Amino acid sequence: MVRKHRLKRGWSQEQLAELSGLSIRTIQRIERGHKPSLESQKSLAAVFELSISELQQEHTMNQDTELNQDEQTVIDQVRAIKSFYSHLITYLSVIGLLFIINLVTDSSYIWAIWPAMGWGIGIINHGLSAFEVFDLFGANWEKRQIEKRLGKKL
Repeated sequence: MVRKHRLKRGWSQEQLAELSGLSIRTIQRIERGHKPSLESQKSLAAVFELSISELQQEHTMNQDTELNQDEQTVIDQVRAIKSFYSHLITYLSVIGLLFIINLVTDSSYIWAIWPAMGWGIGIINHGLSAFEVFDLFGANWEKRQIEKRLGKKL
């Protein structure tokens, strides 16, 4: 709810931290769902012009509306795909830079192919896992292992 109030006012996390006297790290933790201390709640309530009880009530309401299993699965899949794309962009940038350095320094031997191939294997594996094409140790495997060790169905 802190994030909602912050965005409603068009503030960055840095601006909220400055206005409230809290650290940016504290703001980030609270926005990720950690329970704020009483002092942090007082500071945030003052900045948002709310009472502490209103802020606490919103925090409790937010915790009560937990996601069901299907929603959580979809959120996890989207995060995995986002992580893959981020990894891919980093790969392309770094490998592109290595090829440029290779060609500028000595184009007689293309050594940049070796890190490209090695890291490329990791990229392919990450993509297959993120898009669930081939997920050897995925959620179903974990569930089966837990059930096997607990001796009951989940």
